[in-house]
Amino acid sequence: MLAYLRKQMTAALEARAALKTDIDGIVKSAETAGREKLSADEQSAFDAKRSELRSKDGEIEDLDARIKDLEEDEKREQRAASILAEQRQAGERRERVTVVSEPETYRKGGQTSYFRDLFRAQMKGDTSSIQRLSRNDREVTDRLERIHRGAEEALQGMEARALTTTDGAGGEFVPPLWMINDYVELARGGRVIADQVRPMALPPGTDSISLPRVATGTATAEQTTQNTAVQDTDATTNSVTANVATIAGKQVVAQQLLDQSPLNMDQILLADLAADYAVKADAFVINNNATNKVGLLNVSGLNAVTYTDATPTTAELYPKVADGIQQIHTGRFLPADKIFMAPRRWAWFTAAVDTAGRPLVVPSANMPQNVLAAMGAVASEGFVGTLQGLPVYVDPNIPINLGAGTNEDRIIILRSTDVIFFEGTPQAEAFRETKADQLSVLLRFYNYAALHASRYPKSISVISGTGLITPTF
Repeated sequence: MLAYLRKQMTAALEARAALKTDIDGIVKSAETAGREKLSADEQSAFDAKRSELRSKDGEIEDLDARIKDLEEDEKREQRAASILAEQRQAGERRERVTVVSEPETYRKGGQTSYFRDLFRAQMKGDTSSIQRLSRNDREVTDRLERIHRGAEEALQGMEARALTTTDGAGGEFVPPLWMINDYVELARGGRVIADQVRPMALPPGTDSISLPRVATGTATAEQTTQNTAVQDTDATTNSVTANVATIAGKQVVAQQLLDQSPLNMDQILLADLAADYAVKADAFVINNNATNKVGLLNVSGLNAVTYTDATPTTAELYPKVADGIQQIHTGRFLPADKIFMAPRRWAWFTAAVDTAGRPLVVPSANMPQNVLAAMGAVASEGFVGTLQGLPVYVDPNIPINLGAGTNEDRIIILRSTDVIFFEGTPQAEAFRETKADQLSVLLRFYNYAALHASRYPKSISVISGTGLITPTF
């Protein structure tokens, strides 16, 4: 994974350098011609390149953060292994070894089983199991605090005063750190939109999170004459509420598997539960439709853009995207920053050609001119390119069975920082009593989540209609 991310970083840096060279070339061309200002075509090319450069900078920052996290984990494991090796070579007893930094208690390929310890601690009171679980709790807590620290600092002022907490955060034990790491990795691949909105740690102690909102503002007006009353308009307020949802799953395991099997089922069961949770969390953000649990596609008052056409083309859809972007500018008075679509829709864009058979969406490394969009990474999920200056992300969890013909998908244009997705820490528990008659253990996995998508409805534009039916190639 680390080598793959470094390879991506190298490619991103090379692409950024190419963009910077292009921008410098545009400016230098004008200077060589003795012009103080860019021509209209030069200015258009300059703005497009600068927008791509900003998008590339964001991608590089994200890659850099992920690489640093993995490098820290790798250094910690290497340091622990080095210390143990030195002590063994010196012939000292293992009990006397002082380890500055140790590998995680429960790790992939390790000798201890999280589920086995969970069962023995809860059902048999096994001391060593309890100690390992407690140590794991500290490891996970420390790691999650680092992950959420930046997001928690972002929610200050008015919103911080409105924060409440959710119940059930005091689970018996939390899943091992390696599982949390996989949970993040799986989430980046399997829950694209959920990871691109504003993340917040879900605080404990309540069933809902309410944020105050100014509904109508004050006003000013020109004073008609001196010594006459000035404009007097009172502001009104209300609030938006996000109810806490529970996403859960279970697995029944034979007690013999926990007691006797030489294999740890943790990696198989937890990874599978985490992967499915990632999909369900993403669907919750995209398309949930319940009171105070409304996903992006169902927000009341969003910017609805309709594209109706029995024989749709990318040339006709392109201005609809512009309309969705300008409606966020007009209604929110701040710019959109991301575009989301189903993988099949982006593939349809990349298949578009002009009258000479030349593709309209080409790799940005080719330094294209006058293109419909530019390709970034070739991926089935996540960032894939830019369209009208905004990064495009494909997400397979965007529904493709909508509309009257149940064959339409949707394009979401978003100011992502206006949408807040609160999540707790995944919890895992073991129960013997419920399946005691068949010598089985019930393993339970769950987490809490809440979504604030309705804070600023005008931050969301959704393109829909028969123009988004199943594309043909």
